[in-house]
Amino acid sequence: MAEKDKNFSRRDFLKTSGIATGALIGGGIIGGLIGANTNKQDNATDSSSSSGGTKEASSSIRGLTFFKSMADFEVLSQATERIFPEDDLGPGAIGLAVPYFIDNQLAGSYGENSKEYMQAPFAQGEPTQGYQSRLKRNEMFMQGIQLMQEEADSRFKTKFVDLEGEQMDEILTAFQENEIKMRGVESQFFFRLLRQATLEGAYADPIYGGNVNMDGWQMKGFPGHQLAYIKDIESEDFVEIKPKSLGMNH
Repeated sequence: MAEKDKNFSRRDFLKTSGIATGALIGGGIIGGLIGANTNKQDNATDSSSSSGGTKEASSSIRGLTFFKSMADFEVLSQATERIFPEDDLGPGAIGLAVPYFIDNQLAGSYGENSKEYMQAPFAQGEPTQGYQSRLKRNEMFMQGIQLMQEEADSRFKTKFVDLEGEQMDEILTAFQENEIKMRGVESQFFFRLLRQATLEGAYADPIYGGNVNMDGWQMKGFPGHQLAYIKDIESEDFVEIKPKSLGMNH
């Protein structure tokens, strides 16, 4: 399928599946993902990874901290790109280095659930009770990635990363609609976790490994972390402010 058609399919998927519902506005942060593992690299000056949502863009630009298999990492990369696609407004998840952000988080306290109570009993919880699984998040992600591969093989007789965009969408939608059987967690919960992590990687401060060149913020017109707004706060006109990261010298 031509890249143009893939981009259209991605936007159509966002519109029809509800994946974009509740997307972050202006760089806000949902959940407790960020803050667990700070990437020391200042990504605000890393332009090499903002090459867009192509499969080539997810090659080893940086080292991996959690994933031991590039095949698994590529599945994650393509899944996040379907959730946050590249379009005429700017880069998608791959161009924003979201997969590297998630890899970094899964290697630390977020992925290990190290700050949460994880002892038995594990009763079936209500949706309002939040995280109830006996699985750690990194175990959940690995199981989800494995099942994406299995679904691709059983439905289309090929690898997930070799699927056409609409075929990837079909599998992700099956997770979203809780049609995939997972151990220790519902697939709908895993999908929500994947979507949340994708959005956080796109909009979090670049110091955490995603949002390369602050492109996620620039698409929203979000100024990032400014020292003050004293000189602009009384302006009657809209003021465009160049965003700043926590890792930049103010």
